[in-house]
Amino acid sequence: MPEFDSRIDFYPTHDHQGIRYRRGHVMPFGATMVPNGVNFSIYSSAATSCTLVLFEKGEEEPFAEIPFPNEFIIGNVYSMIVFDLDYENLEYGYRMDGPFDPENGHRFRKEVILSDPYAKSLSGRDEWLAPVDWEKKYPFRSRLVFEDFDWEDDQPLDIPTEDLVIYEMHVRGFTQHPSSQVRHKGTFAAMREKIPYLVELGVNCVELMPIWEFDEYEHSRESPETGELLVNYWGYSTLNFFSPKAGYAASGKYGMQVDEFKTLIKELHKNGIEVILDVVFNHTAEGDHRGPTISFKGIDNKTYYMLTPDGYYFNFSGTGNTLNCNHPIVRNMVLDCLRYWASEYHIDGFRFDLAAILGRAQDGSPLSNPPLLESLAFDPVLAKCKLIAEAWDAGGLYQVGSFPSYGRWAEWNGKYRDAIRKFLKGDTGMAGEISQRIQGSPDMYRYRGANAGINFITCHDGFSLYDLFSYNEKHNMENGEENRDGANDNYSWNCGHEGETEDEHINRLRQKMMKNAVATLMVSRGVPMIHMGDEIAHTKKGNNNTYCHDNDLNWLNWDGVEKNADILRFFKQMIRFRIQHPILRDRLHYRHMDIVGTGYPDISFHGVKAWKADWSSSSRVFALLLDGRQLDPDKKKDELIYVIFNMYWETLPFELPDPGEGMKWHVSVNTDMPAPEDIHEAGKEPAAEDQQGVLAGARSVLILTAKPNQPQKKQKQSSSNSKKAAAKTEIGAK
Repeated sequence: MPEFDSRIDFYPTHDHQGIRYRRGHVMPFGATMVPNGVNFSIYSSAATSCTLVLFEKGEEEPFAEIPFPNEFIIGNVYSMIVFDLDYENLEYGYRMDGPFDPENGHRFRKEVILSDPYAKSLSGRDEWLAPVDWEKKYPFRSRLVFEDFDWEDDQPLDIPTEDLVIYEMHVRGFTQHPSSQVRHKGTFAAMREKIPYLVELGVNCVELMPIWEFDEYEHSRESPETGELLVNYWGYSTLNFFSPKAGYAASGKYGMQVDEFKTLIKELHKNGIEVILDVVFNHTAEGDHRGPTISFKGIDNKTYYMLTPDGYYFNFSGTGNTLNCNHPIVRNMVLDCLRYWASEYHIDGFRFDLAAILGRAQDGSPLSNPPLLESLAFDPVLAKCKLIAEAWDAGGLYQVGSFPSYGRWAEWNGKYRDAIRKFLKGDTGMAGEISQRIQGSPDMYRYRGANAGINFITCHDGFSLYDLFSYNEKHNMENGEENRDGANDNYSWNCGHEGETEDEHINRLRQKMMKNAVATLMVSRGVPMIHMGDEIAHTKKGNNNTYCHDNDLNWLNWDGVEKNADILRFFKQMIRFRIQHPILRDRLHYRHMDIVGTGYPDISFHGVKAWKADWSSSSRVFALLLDGRQLDPDKKKDELIYVIFNMYWETLPFELPDPGEGMKWHVSVNTDMPAPEDIHEAGKEPAAEDQQGVLAGARSVLILTAKPNQPQKKQKQSSSNSKKAAAKTEIGAK
């Protein structure tokens, strides 16, 4: 009598050189562990055959190559279950046969072993810059991972977008410098040791530059200036979208990068810090027709890439190829990928590099309703993930303010960056635009809210904050591209000397300008983002495109924590100031009305004369009055804030608006003053000497807050007297 206590698909039906297998499940794509075996599934619309290639870990030659029988092919999907495999010691790939016909988009080469696009782990660069054998027949190998990590009670934090303070950072660069004094420098584990620093700084979100598998040796070469090895340091050239980079893990050489990265995320969440990944779906590391065949190109070139009519690659990414993101197969892969990171890694959000590409049709034209962007916006698994677009691409499509949002997408606000830089360095005619940018850019995001814009003045791409006020021109000769790479329009100012100087006046001015920048950023509605190292005045020596440098240009020098302690303190206090004032963080735009009857609108604009803004083309001054009580019907949770920007090169007198009966202006921030008088903690702000007006130093920012007229001192005295009386009573009772 037959046994019916086991499923029939637990058993093999075929045998190939002692390897047992059977028909597989077409979904999900990739390699999935099933009872007694592994299910392999891969798509190709034009291949004529497919072979599964199996390796023992690290072995040069495969131990088996199993052709997919025709009866295992459903539609364009090849699938099989292979039994009795050593999961932890297994590496696998595919050979695809088909036409090599580039003019018609096909580049099949059966001799090449291909990585699985859905692999959850990849070998080949298990340690950062480990020596490479360039003759290996299969350098980037697909591996299995165990989804058995103990998350305990962790879950994504779901911090409201408008409450974020984002810290953009590079995992390796954060701790690789010898001064970091951590074990396993440049890794996820090392970053975990520095979480207390992030907490103390006050940020509640880290945006990690690419942590997916990439090849740091891609386009490696010697610098003609220094002789140093130039590498693919930033990592904007993806090998696999599902795999964390082993070279960023102390345990990567043991294949434990998945658990190490998950541990980091869990610890960040425990400390109230969200994790956003900088993701690169616009292109891959396979380059153009001259580039290597690693995965997509040999599996289904015509599906995965945008191709010209004669079979060449559209290059809207500036890196050789462009992923065909709105093809249904590729669109589904992107969705599967992000769902995987959200569910299996508890990622809180994603920043999409060159996201305008994601809205292009297969012929490169912009789509009015891009299917991928819409799908991401309404996907149920990604419903609480932040979605942030770099709303431009290298092909000239610039969509800042007009990126398709579907009520979900935010944007890196490049217009904010440019306007603030121009204004801070003293350009005229900026008052009108500055008024928009500081309000959260209602001219661009009127129907989307202030939290649609990610405000930043610096990021990985361009000058550091220190260099922004130390260099007029880029200095990229060490990149080996004859200073042609990197942006030419930096809107920077060297404060009177190009580069480092011992001139104390210039160095003081540079410190003031950095403080002006972070003060402006933190009082602007929208979501502020600061770049790693700006808080301790990190310099890249005038290089505005350090993508290829694995050295001090990109490594955070922790000596700056003490050396530039006053800048770090200013950053910390400005972040706290923002957190303490909800008026700065509201997701909506200002209404320019008095909603709750305080006598003041929620925002009003001023100049050297109160209530009279200078909108002239020669203006370099600007002031605004914010009434935080407008967000609170009880009018108790926030206060009046007056912000003065004097970007003129001389000190100017500014009238102060009347703060109201029983109120006095107190100075919270004055960047014209040396530390520690440049910024004061809440409750310790000195009263302005003259309540009718203040002097704003040349090129400075002042922030004043209105507080009750000395009620605290009277209350303290009264409290002290009460304590003395109580003490006398107690003594008398004894």
